[in-house]
Amino acid sequence: MSKLTDLPKRILIGRALRSDRLGETLLPKRIALPVFASDPLSSVAYAPGEVLLVLSIAGVSAYHYSPWIALAVVVLMFTVVASYRQNVHAYPSGGGDYEVANTNLGPKAGLTVASALLVDYVLTVAVSISSGVENLGSAVHFVIEHKVLSAVVMILLLTLMNLRGVKESGKLFAIPTYVFVAGVFLMIAWGAWRGLVLDDTMKAPTADFEIKAEHQGIAGFALVFLLLRAFSSGCAALTGVEAISNGVPAFRKPKSKNAASTLALMGALAVTMFCGIIGLAMATDVRMAEKPAQDLLVNGVPVGPDYVQDPVISQVAEAVFGDGSFLFVLLAAATALVLFLAANTAYNGFPLLGSILAQDRYLPRQLHTRGDRLAFSNGIVLLAGAAILLVWIYDADSTKLIQLYIVGVFVSFTLSQIGMVRHWNRHLRSEQDPAARRRMHRSRGINAFGATFTGLVLVVVLATKFTHGAWVALLGMLIFYATMSAIRRHYDKVAAEIAAAEERPDEYVRPSRVHSVVLVSKLHKPTLRALAYAKLLHANQLEALSVSVDPAETRALKAEWERRGIDVPLKILDSPYREITRPVIEYVKGLRTENPRDAVSVYIPEYVVGHWYEHVLHNQSALRLKGRLLFTPGVMVTSVPYQLASSEAAKKRAKKRQEWSAPGAVRRGPVDTRRKEPSGKG
Repeated sequence: MSKLTDLPKRILIGRALRSDRLGETLLPKRIALPVFASDPLSSVAYAPGEVLLVLSIAGVSAYHYSPWIALAVVVLMFTVVASYRQNVHAYPSGGGDYEVANTNLGPKAGLTVASALLVDYVLTVAVSISSGVENLGSAVHFVIEHKVLSAVVMILLLTLMNLRGVKESGKLFAIPTYVFVAGVFLMIAWGAWRGLVLDDTMKAPTADFEIKAEHQGIAGFALVFLLLRAFSSGCAALTGVEAISNGVPAFRKPKSKNAASTLALMGALAVTMFCGIIGLAMATDVRMAEKPAQDLLVNGVPVGPDYVQDPVISQVAEAVFGDGSFLFVLLAAATALVLFLAANTAYNGFPLLGSILAQDRYLPRQLHTRGDRLAFSNGIVLLAGAAILLVWIYDADSTKLIQLYIVGVFVSFTLSQIGMVRHWNRHLRSEQDPAARRRMHRSRGINAFGATFTGLVLVVVLATKFTHGAWVALLGMLIFYATMSAIRRHYDKVAAEIAAAEERPDEYVRPSRVHSVVLVSKLHKPTLRALAYAKLLHANQLEALSVSVDPAETRALKAEWERRGIDVPLKILDSPYREITRPVIEYVKGLRTENPRDAVSVYIPEYVVGHWYEHVLHNQSALRLKGRLLFTPGVMVTSVPYQLASSEAAKKRAKKRQEWSAPGAVRRGPVDTRRKEPSGKG
């Protein structure tokens, strides 16, 4: 790495870490919670609003169903958390849903789960960043006027923070996440105190608005469908729950126990905040509408296109704390920031899953490699690129993007829980200890209930969201599935092709002879070095080969060859069309055809230069020849380098770079190996 690129790299992402320091990057529970659970915790900022938006289709009268929908979401959350606690104990290696489905249901189910999770992680980044931009844009007009640019900048900043390493990024995200959680709990507690104890009247800014119902008097099947759609929108609160089970290897020991505890804490916090905000929204008479400009009325008149509809959490905070108060501003700022940071759940889940899939040969092997900071850098960059593309296509509009959401999550939830049921069935067949069998029966019951419940929710989500954009998520899953299947087939084909057989077929038998060919353009030092090197290897037959494109130069070459008395035969190939590459290729192929058991070794003299622009002026014919010869079976290509004077300058520059230390690159050895000063005691 040159000084020019190493300096900014070290400033941006920090010094490189040795592989043996991986243990130092593992996360304690207090850091793991904001790292892996920022998505489900922050979703309470928009999930209650999504419920009310759907119910507003039937008017204010439908709002009284919101507590029951919240209760259904709570039951689902506890079910999923309890189910995943079984997962992290049974599969602590970090494969999560993918490993469970792959092991118990087969590779196709595992690949389906992996495709669903990869799509959902990309959507998590796009939705979280777009939602954060919209929240911030209500206060900073430049942001809302340049939504796509602002979203792309935020994605790049998050990418940079994650490239610095999981633990370091976790410290950056912990403070705003905990401030947000504390602010919401304080709002719930203060709101409950004012309403229940002080009997204060708290009114949201939209409390006096009326809602123009799109469909009056909904009943029967239409009402059931509306409630199911509201429930599926509220299920956005569950996105990201699976990230903890995928990220178990990032926890400190005991990994499974710490991951399970973090899951339980995350579930309790998310459920309490979700229910508290729904309850306060009902108490303060919050009004929301899918089309606020038309459907929100003041004294019977629509509010108009200039009206900006604030999120539910902002309206509740204004009613509880007071508009412009310190706590209101603090919570608003923390909410906007935590929505940006919610994307970090995906930044930790996607690279880990990508690494496991690469290890199983479903994704390129580069995704399995850790970067300078012991993070899966290639996976982080790939996720950022996919999210930026999605944000650009959908103009950073969270309303459009959120319709694509949660389909992948419930596909992985359902298949994972079915896989866990089969896992316990398999172990119960061999387990004899009564206490262990009781634990397994309990775990199987939890997972069976989870599979049934999440399966029903998946059907509801598909039925209510398919035409609203869920089909795009399904298409993305199909593309991932097909791509990963093709990659696996390629790797399997290559592995089978290069596998060393136990017997020794003809293709592995030592060639009967070696025919060496030294390519000659002119008789100069590089040619003489190549000839000398070829002679050292004692081939059965050695010859020099030149292509005649200029008769005068060819005559001069022959004369010089004879004058020097070089004892290697020189063969001249005529090229009436002044081509160099094709005559050489055809000649070498002819040698192989005449003697299939012979190996042909081609030596190509090359210049070693010291400046990038010199590469354009030299070695072009050699590069073309090497590229063509590589595809010729039985032909070995050897480059014989000749260092020009400019390469010495390059060597000096390389030495200086070796001696130069980038900021933060100097490493100290272990304490016990440092030289100790004498104590001065005799």
